[in-house]
Amino acid sequence: MMKPEERGKTRPCVSRREFLLAGGATVAAVGLSSCLGLPLDTVLQTREYPRKRIGRLSALKPDVPVEFKYPFEDAGSTSFLVKLGVPAAGGVGAEKDVVAFHCFCTHMGGLLSAVYRKEYKVAGPCPMHLSTFDLTRHGMIVAGHGTIGLPQVVLEVSGDEIFAGGIAGLVYGRARNV
Repeated sequence: MMKPEERGKTRPCVSRREFLLAGGATVAAVGLSSCLGLPLDTVLQTREYPRKRIGRLSALKPDVPVEFKYPFEDAGSTSFLVKLGVPAAGGVGAEKDVVAFHCFCTHMGGLLSAVYRKEYKVAGPCPMHLSTFDLTRHGMIVAGHGTIGLPQVVLEVSGDEIFAGGIAGLVYGRARNV
């Protein structure tokens, strides 16, 4: 039965003491697993991305985007590869100027591959709300309603072949990438 002075007062679901005990137990469990030599994969799970050939360095023309599907073959996995002509963060090739990004704006999914502006090395403005992304700086948002950068496709080069090997950032419209 409730005491008269306790009526009308709310109590948190978890007390400060219970919270600290639970947090301490979690930290101890993770620390113990690493001390015992257990792989961290038992605590944290990572996802593997498929490795996919997406083009050839010799076939790329400066400032001409080339569309491809990654990591899946559906329309929501459309990405574009472009040779910028200037070094870029995450760029591959001899001049570190070849980059790839997901095609859809992070704000509301507007298609960006058709609005590449070669004079500024940006994707955008998005046809829906004018978000623009700097392709030389990991797809960083530079204008508009987008709140996060454009997901960058991680590239690998083997000889003249270009391979996609992952995505840095969350693809628009998905709860997780892979």
